[in-house]
Amino acid sequence: MRPIWKGSISFGLVYIPISVYPATREEKLSFRQLRASDLSPIRYKKVAEADQKEVSADQIVKGFEYERGQYVVLKDEDFEKVRIESTHSIDITDFVDLDQVDPKFFYKPYFLEPQKGGEKAYALLHKALNGTNKIGIAKVVISNREYLAAVKPDGLFLILELMHFAGEVLSPEQLNRPRTELNEKELKMAQALIENMSVEWQPEKYRDEYRTAVMEMIEQKAQKKELPRVEAKAPRSTNVVDLVKVLQESLNRNQSVRVKRPSSRTGPRSTTSLVKQRRRAAA
Repeated sequence: MRPIWKGSISFGLVYIPISVYPATREEKLSFRQLRASDLSPIRYKKVAEADQKEVSADQIVKGFEYERGQYVVLKDEDFEKVRIESTHSIDITDFVDLDQVDPKFFYKPYFLEPQKGGEKAYALLHKALNGTNKIGIAKVVISNREYLAAVKPDGLFLILELMHFAGEVLSPEQLNRPRTELNEKELKMAQALIENMSVEWQPEKYRDEYRTAVMEMIEQKAQKKELPRVEAKAPRSTNVVDLVKVLQESLNRNQSVRVKRPSSRTGPRSTTSLVKQRRRAAA
């Protein structure tokens, strides 16, 4: 795996050389638009709104619409004038309690790997943060854009988690707040159901069932197989009359499922393995 960025972590007079690696990946299915008659891929042309004429790359400039229909043209040298000075340092300015930060602020994690000469300082920061339940709040510049970020321990490593600025986190003030009275029996039943459904966190247990189903469908169509018709399920009623009754039925159903569930666990199969299995079966 190649690093996306190299630089350092700095706080006070401490300097830790690090490399930054992606900590997540997004698995998306990509589709092309084709002409129906011969399945020729469709290309997109860049055309001007004024006359619908195609515009070549050397005639395209960047512009910011400051008023409707009014633009300021920005050139590369304009962006150079506002280039952030610190481009290779994760500058920790504050340490705060992790519990004080709303989870909505965090949105993208990266692994931080210590480089030669920085191993001891890296280990020291990792252990110190682990012992205080604090995170470092920092500014970092990646690809000429400044980000708010947090440096925090994760297992044996430190991670850099990009964060939203305060103005980017929306408030739920416009939502209708539920105003209703709850009785003690309803609350206890809900808590019992939650307790009954509680398990140890196993992230590999949860799979993208839609993506798997789409890949299976694509494999069947590629082999010219007829797809079985799937009947649509009737929508659930949203008119809950007796909440206690629904909770009790849910509790009974979940207990029944737990009794029938086999004790042996098998790991989740990847989409690739499912496709290969179907190919072997077809052969």
